[in-house]
Amino acid sequence: MLYDKDIREPLFEFLEENYGKIRILEEQVMGQSRADIVMVVPDALYGIEIKSDADTYVRLERQVPDYDSYYDYNMIVVGTRHAAHVSEHVPEWWGIITVEQEGDHTDFYLLRKPGKNPQMEWKHKIEILWRPELAHIQEINGMHAYKNKSKRFVADKIVETVAPEDLAKELSEELFERDYTKIWDTIQTFRKENGQKPRRRRRRRRRI
Repeated sequence: MLYDKDIREPLFEFLEENYGKIRILEEQVMGQSRADIVMVVPDALYGIEIKSDADTYVRLERQVPDYDSYYDYNMIVVGTRHAAHVSEHVPEWWGIITVEQEGDHTDFYLLRKPGKNPQMEWKHKIEILWRPELAHIQEINGMHAYKNKSKRFVADKIVETVAPEDLAKELSEELFERDYTKIWDTIQTFRKENGQKPRRRRRRRRRI
């Protein structure tokens, strides 16, 4: 039986072989759910849900609307246990990848190619960006800084101002360039430069 942890690394290799330049982001918040994987390509985002042989479809009904609100394309990766009926649980525009273990190898098959998601909303998709990344998009498009406005206000202004085909590429580029090792300093610097109070880093409680 294949578990989620057995699928991820081989899946990343499969996606890179099939899509070329990509970046993988894991466990991304989307509305009331969490995307297992977001795959960044130069002009789009793919939401990817993994349902291993050990999983059920219980949460999928709630997850599908969130995926469809946030990403340009969506796919589900399923173990052989789910392969026969998975198409009954996702919209027709979702791609389907099946995975099975063959000896020491994990094999993937593109059962259905993903189609353009007709329900994606830019107001949700752009939420994946951090405030400094939004500020960079404002800068390259010659927009007003709106330093005293909320992130939501700025994001909405960007969506109103920048052409969707341009914004799709600019958003992907920000995610390709994102450096998780420097994000705390980047956000603190941004807040200082824009007259906002720095935030205190939260300490994680140790589990006993």
